[in-house]
Amino acid sequence: MQESTYESQTEMNHVESSVKHAVSAFEAGEPVLIHDFDDREGETDIVYPASDVAPEDVVRLRKDAGGLICVAVSDDVADSFGLPFLEDEIDHPSASSHDLAYDSRSSFSLPVNHRETFTGITDVDRALTITELATSAQKAIIEPAEYTPDVFAKSFRSPGHVHLLRGAPNLLADRKGHTELGLALAAEADLPPAVVVCEMLDHTTGVATTPTDAKAYAAANDLVYVEGQALVEALTE
Repeated sequence: MQESTYESQTEMNHVESSVKHAVSAFEAGEPVLIHDFDDREGETDIVYPASDVAPEDVVRLRKDAGGLICVAVSDDVADSFGLPFLEDEIDHPSASSHDLAYDSRSSFSLPVNHRETFTGITDVDRALTITELATSAQKAIIEPAEYTPDVFAKSFRSPGHVHLLRGAPNLLADRKGHTELGLALAAEADLPPAVVVCEMLDHTTGVATTPTDAKAYAAANDLVYVEGQALVEALTE
């Protein structure tokens, strides 16, 4: 019994430590590797505070992660921006049924470019779009009545090359995807409700990077790795 209690306490301390390090990294503008759940996507995403993304960070995301570079914003911000769920806007048979294997609905909204970008796809262009989305998200939080869809449209155009994701209204209480995990981490770090998420893919196998390899990447690059379950346990108390 004593051994079991010791093991439980050790595990609890590990969870608290990993979350504390993840919050500290976010506060410093550094990326965090978040693995969701083996019975969900089973993927590890590199997650950045959107306000701190530079062109070299976009390089890391496309070269070392390799998945889709997206920006997740909170539900309140999405409402101010006037962002729909993309599946609701597509008038095509392919969008008529949502048979996702890992969730009941996708969080995808519009893909956008900032209006000061050229093609929108370069590392410089995407970094600009991402950081301006964070700035706009902060403005929408401070003055929600003043930041309208028309204001958003003055700065951003769609279609574009940065995919926006809508966070669930109550974040981890409603949904436990990377969208909500990243936004919950940003909230805990007192940062704007806008985070970049990008899946880590294995260049050899063609599938998602395993947690073991993601942990090794984090250790080799002095980054924080945290399990989604640890964030759920720590941030939904």
